[in-house]
Amino acid sequence: MTDHRTRSHRYWDTRHRERDDLASGGHIGLDRPGNEIFYAQRLGALLTLIGDLSSPEAPLFVLDAGCGKGHFARGLARCGHCVDAFDASPEAIAQARTEGGGPRYTVTALTDFRSPWPYDLVLCVDVLFHVLDDAEWAAALRNLASLVRVTGRLILTDEDTTGRTARGTYILHRPTAAYRREIEPLGLTHTRFQPYGFRENLVGFHVFTRTR
Repeated sequence: MTDHRTRSHRYWDTRHRERDDLASGGHIGLDRPGNEIFYAQRLGALLTLIGDLSSPEAPLFVLDAGCGKGHFARGLARCGHCVDAFDASPEAIAQARTEGGGPRYTVTALTDFRSPWPYDLVLCVDVLFHVLDDAEWAAALRNLASLVRVTGRLILTDEDTTGRTARGTYILHRPTAAYRREIEPLGLTHTRFQPYGFRENLVGFHVFTRTR
């Protein structure tokens, strides 16, 4: 593992160990009620994007990549979806497994996860703009895209911007065009951007749909 990945994994493992279930993967500048709203608003937006296509007879197969302590994974499982989830932080996954709630959890990195089957939906919420190394970021996108079935969707979050913007030590927002350059040659088309609409936050959901 490269030094920057080691430092990043250490940072997140410590953050998941020292902060509560919401602040560890949410907004560290918000109090708990603020993070409750932030999580609920993002989950609601995700459910709107996913729609009501699931049923007990034909659940959607969902992958939550970089799931943290599993908040979104559990929410989607409660809505009847069959959810796999993974995170590079052993601390986060240990706490997610303690919570239970249906998802199957794995400890691994964005670039390393493998599956014997494709997914109807692959999610990566508020993770990729924390990946500072461009090569690692691109490799993560390629791996996530490879896990989406035909007509399935890859939903990633970042700002909808035309330039690179660094904020603090662990945030690098990349332009939408950079995501499209990496993902669209792999058979997925950018079909929508849905902003969070939460306070001053400029991040939102980029939706890519596999067309071939």
